[in-house]
Amino acid sequence: MQSQRTTTRRRSRAVLAAAAAVMAVATAVLGSTTATANPGSAAEAATLMAEAAQQLTLVEAQVHEAEEIVAAQQEAAATAAAQAQAARDALAVHEPQIRAIAQSSFTEKTQSRVAAFLTSESADELVQQMTTLDMIAAHTNTVISDAAAARVVAEQAQQAADQAAATARAGLDQLKAQEAEVERRAAQYQSDYARLSAAEQDRVSTLVAGPKLQAPSVAELPIAPGSAAATAIEVALSKVGSPYRRGATGPDAFDCSGLTSYAYAAAGITLPRTSSGQSKIGPPLSRGELQPGDLVFYYEPISHVALYIGNGMIVHARTYGTPLSVTTVDQGGFRFGVRPTG
Repeated sequence: MQSQRTTTRRRSRAVLAAAAAVMAVATAVLGSTTATANPGSAAEAATLMAEAAQQLTLVEAQVHEAEEIVAAQQEAAATAAAQAQAARDALAVHEPQIRAIAQSSFTEKTQSRVAAFLTSESADELVQQMTTLDMIAAHTNTVISDAAAARVVAEQAQQAADQAAATARAGLDQLKAQEAEVERRAAQYQSDYARLSAAEQDRVSTLVAGPKLQAPSVAELPIAPGSAAATAIEVALSKVGSPYRRGATGPDAFDCSGLTSYAYAAAGITLPRTSSGQSKIGPPLSRGELQPGDLVFYYEPISHVALYIGNGMIVHARTYGTPLSVTTVDQGGFRFGVRPTG
């Protein structure tokens, strides 16, 4: 148990530290957008913005994972606190018995076997008194032993609860700092993006999110009507044009994993909240194995997920300034697909 808790704490710290490290790396790239880099051409500006968008994607994915870690830490702290209270309650049960033993005049007066021997008027009476003394002693020892064990358990449970609470507090503080930095960098990106011309914005969106394709109807796609995949695709396509927003899960705005989670929730399938988590729900599929309804993942480490809709197309929520759209699955950084099942 202790080893498992230690491993969990180390992993939690590692994930939170990784998010902080990614944040530091992203700072250099995100600081080199059109506002500060003074690029020599529109093409260079678009390239810088595309790099910044990708760094934001990576940072946001790391922060999403850190959010899950902190939530797990908080849940563990609450569980540990409940266990500590239960242990204290168990200890409290023994306290009246201990007080009764300490205050028992019979115990004080009759613990001596010599006294029993001297006051007995017959052998039968002596045996009876000795037996009674043995029973009292056994009961007393059991109560004391149980109380001592309960006290140890209560103390250990309280220590575990205190440690879990401290870990959760530290993780939450670090996460809040990371989230604030992401928001600041995202605001900088959006400000730089807004200063681009319409043509430059289109170029950035194409570089980052792929060329915008006409959204098909579900009837046009090679998919079984009424299936979970068909429902998910129909829901996702109905949201084309919705804005991207970090941490958003619909119904009016989305991030990448928020969209896929929302779409499959409508089909009765619950997905993990993060792109990394969603990438682990099934065996990886190659590009040639993809079927409509599959999730497709991008970059190393995994930091973006899209919904494959068939005919070489995906629908996805990519980044700030680029509304949810349909594009080709063949984006840079493609890794693999995964097939959700009910």
